[in-house]
Amino acid sequence: MPKRSPRPAATAVPAPPPQAARRRALAHSGALLRSGGLATLAALAALALAACTGQIRTVPLANGTPERPPATTAHALHRLVEDGAPGAASLVTRAGFAAARYSTAGVADLRSGRRMARQDHFRAGSLTKTLVATVVLQLVAEGRLALNDHVTAHLPPGVPATGDGDRSELRRVTIRQLLDHTSGLFNYTQDPRLSKQLYGKGFGAHRYDSHTPAELLRIALSHPPVAAPGTRYAYSNTNYLVLGLVIAAVTGNPYATEIRRRILVPARLGHTSFPGTDPVLPEPHGRAYSRAGARRVDATSLDPSRAGAAGEMVTTLGDLNRFFAALLGGRFLAPRQMAQIRNEKGTDGAYGLGLYATRLPCGVTVWGHNGDINGSYARTAGTADGRHIVSYRANTDTLPDPAHGTAVLTAEFCASRRP
Repeated sequence: MPKRSPRPAATAVPAPPPQAARRRALAHSGALLRSGGLATLAALAALALAACTGQIRTVPLANGTPERPPATTAHALHRLVEDGAPGAASLVTRAGFAAARYSTAGVADLRSGRRMARQDHFRAGSLTKTLVATVVLQLVAEGRLALNDHVTAHLPPGVPATGDGDRSELRRVTIRQLLDHTSGLFNYTQDPRLSKQLYGKGFGAHRYDSHTPAELLRIALSHPPVAAPGTRYAYSNTNYLVLGLVIAAVTGNPYATEIRRRILVPARLGHTSFPGTDPVLPEPHGRAYSRAGARRVDATSLDPSRAGAAGEMVTTLGDLNRFFAALLGGRFLAPRQMAQIRNEKGTDGAYGLGLYATRLPCGVTVWGHNGDINGSYARTAGTADGRHIVSYRANTDTLPDPAHGTAVLTAEFCASRRP
């Protein structure tokens, strides 16, 4: 899979052409734990395609009348399978769940041929970041934090603030710069030694290794910063690892506890969890497939502490839609904080404060996030008012062609504008 560049060249919206820039940015903005190149494999595509014929499914609406997905949506999911994903699924909701449409292509399990189910749990990777950002902005609204506060004023005791040779810039980094990835902090998942353990040939031997946030932060701080704080956008999982520590220091509770109290319980997201070091996915679930050198491996079971607040969340398509509908609809944040979470000025249009915009070919702009971790890719996007949401997932690490992922959004949001 592609390594993170310090600043993906195509993430800034003004760079021409803007749509190509956004498509390339998607390959960078939500991925978690990258270390090597991932190619589309003909063998995987053949296996998946053999199992996917005719497997686009629909679920009935609330009144029991089935609604068939538009052919464009079905084709977009099939394209993900053709690219090499064993299976892909999407859930569309409008104005709550009164009108929900679930579609799937391919399989959840290459051995059994089981289809993906709407209730399946999966690892959501960097979609975790949007929930973390929401809690941070709630703390800002409560006056317990300020976006311009320096991070070191809100770190728990014993957490490192400097690296070897005092090369890090953590002492100059602000909360805002963590949220929008302008801190310049080195992305710990790009550390050469660690990345070989997280992905690739070393994954099998290290899949159950446990990591603490302080340990992973030390790894990040052992590298020079990629940029001075506040000077440019450079996506780094280290930023949200630190924000998890900030939430703990300010509230006295682990970040996951605060997310449960502030988001999961009020929004009734009963299928979302933060497993810590637990390697087992809740039932029901399918399989997750990753690459280790030239081999495809089952990555369903792993210790998610490698991701922490940057991407450990386990969820379902339904819970993702409920969360983003509530967030975009203004349920979690006051108007001032809603404006802040959407503010992409500091990144030249690449990223807000835990959320980013995608302008589709038909002119519709949707808001959301994407994420991946070993064996799982997911993305959610919705209209600005949260009344129209689509989440989709694939049971593989990444999308070889990010444009095919964006095509799922285009099929849904642009089709709705046609006469």
